[in-house]
Amino acid sequence: MVAFIKVEGKILEGVFERRLTRFSALVNVGGKGFPCFLPNPGRLSELLVSGVKVILREGATATGRKTVYDIIGVYCNGVIVSVDSRVPNKLVLAALKHGDLPEFRGYSGVKAEYSYGHARFDFLLYEGSEVKPCLLEVKSCTLVRDGDAVVFTPNDEMDPRFGAALREAVRRGVEVYAYRARFTGDGIVLDGRVEVRL
Repeated sequence: MVAFIKVEGKILEGVFERRLTRFSALVNVGGKGFPCFLPNPGRLSELLVSGVKVILREGATATGRKTVYDIIGVYCNGVIVSVDSRVPNKLVLAALKHGDLPEFRGYSGVKAEYSYGHARFDFLLYEGSEVKPCLLEVKSCTLVRDGDAVVFTPNDEMDPRFGAALREAVRRGVEVYAYRARFTGDGIVLDGRVEVRL
């Protein structure tokens, strides 16, 4: 695996205090509270607890930007969990370009944000007229139990409808693959496939 995306900008640590909105949180940096951009609207209640250490990226100066930092990672049981929902698609695109995903090595063409009917998919993969095109949707998971991520399974306790829909999709021919990603200090690297257990 060589797929890697670099985190641009200065990286530093802070201490999470509380969520402000779906896309912002208050973080203590050097003894001072800063409202920070949280690029993930998910609940993240198992990660974002008061007092937990977080990884921040100093945001680019942009007109109208109200925050100095982006929250990009959270420490959980000694592991940094990426919480930037913009990262997975970038990492998968890099992996597709490098041929790091064996399941999709037969495709040389990649189109991002592909519309199909009334739906939009993250990627369309294609290879001339001889190979059937493939629609690819990328999702990230942040809930890890009992240490490192070694198995992917739907969280039926939290969202039983999603688990049922995923199993039905697989029954109808949709293929599901899961990969682990690792924070390296200055970026995110694809770190191998994990078992899917439905």
